[in-house]
Amino acid sequence: MPKRIKYELKKQELKALEAVQRRDENPRVRQRATGIRLLHLGKKPQEVAELLNVSLGTVYNWHASWRREGLAGLADEVRSGRPRLGTAAYCAKLEEVMATDPSTLGYGFTCWTIERLMAHLAKVTGISMSDETFRQLLATQKYVYRRPKHDLKPLQDAQAHTTAQTLLEELKKKPLPESSNYSLWTKRR
Repeated sequence: MPKRIKYELKKQELKALEAVQRRDENPRVRQRATGIRLLHLGKKPQEVAELLNVSLGTVYNWHASWRREGLAGLADEVRSGRPRLGTAAYCAKLEEVMATDPSTLGYGFTCWTIERLMAHLAKVTGISMSDETFRQLLATQKYVYRRPKHDLKPLQDAQAHTTAQTLLEELKKKPLPESSNYSLWTKRR
């Protein structure tokens, strides 16, 4: 006959679990702490599994991790996976490129777009990534989209510009004819 598992907690353990349950930023840790607390309150593992919408084996694993490691056992273990494409060197190059005018790099434009940045960085670093991954990288680096303001000043004739400015100042000085504020209808000028 298998031995019975004791789910009762000491007062200190219960206080620590309740604190984690209320304040931990990771929802998975909060869920696991809730499961352990429900076991302490007398719920059967099957009931806890149904309440938290997990398998019975998961509840047993949570409890085993809790008994083995305490609060640290509730956190996720480091998982292997593909390394990030946006390494520190890539982010440093991104920052350098963002601070550079594209026309100084030999391009025929003066404003970086997502596509242009991705293409340039792929050419320079050899690392290409999807639009979504690149956008996430920009967000983690605290970059936000800013609509470009088009300026035609270099294309303007300086003398015509000053003449237009003086004419505009003259027009601003003349008072406009008084119109009635008491009616929605006015005469066309």
